[in-house]
Amino acid sequence: MGLFRRSASQKSSDEAVAAEGSGTEETAADAVGTPGTQAPVVPAAGARGPFDSSQVSELGARADLGAIWLPGVPGMELRMEVDKKTQKITGAAVAVNGSALQIQAFAAPKTMGIWDEIREEIAESVRQQGGTVDDIPGTFGRELLAKLPATGPDGQKGFRAARFVGVDGPRWFLRGVLTGKAAADPEAARLLESVFANIVVVRDQNARPPRDLLAMHLPGQAQRPAAAAPEGAAPSLPTFDPLTRGPEITERR
Repeated sequence: MGLFRRSASQKSSDEAVAAEGSGTEETAADAVGTPGTQAPVVPAAGARGPFDSSQVSELGARADLGAIWLPGVPGMELRMEVDKKTQKITGAAVAVNGSALQIQAFAAPKTMGIWDEIREEIAESVRQQGGTVDDIPGTFGRELLAKLPATGPDGQKGFRAARFVGVDGPRWFLRGVLTGKAAADPEAARLLESVFANIVVVRDQNARPPRDLLAMHLPGQAQRPAAAAPEGAAPSLPTFDPLTRGPEITERR
């Protein structure tokens, strides 16, 4: 049930932290609907998310990805990450203007958040791979600023910056990873921070163990409700390592 357990289909850590886009399978997605291109919708004046679905009355300028309603901005590229073994959607990633944001939603306990615990685990994982990490105050509260070991196109060893942000909601946890320009430049990060802040998380009413990935689907392709799982049962979706990337279905704007 650990957040960082790898499946046999995933790449090794060294391969996963190579240049963006390496080690993945990408195919152009069919036209399955697009995120809105107008400004992200805010439920109420002064309100700020990410939001729970109970706070939002309509989809608005967002793409329905199942557990996540994702705002869109002009020029944004959307990628859906797929587990090779199960062919289930495990997350979404958006890219715009040289920056990228990976997003995943997890089940969480009713009475407590899990971001503090997950931050510690991510930091330890980064260090074990030879990287460095700082736990700092950020836009959404405490966040991690990490430097991950990477191999460039020329074969030279180096580091890739990443910002790990997280928000605890009612029975859910939303995690984002900012890479590219947004990982190091606050000005470049603002657009994707706005996208993250205006996400709506749709948590089903099924009993799910903490850290179970919430089910997602391609834009416009509604998924049949999943069968309820007893408390304490093994996750119904594969757990996912935030330092690796799986195969992707890419849709470019």
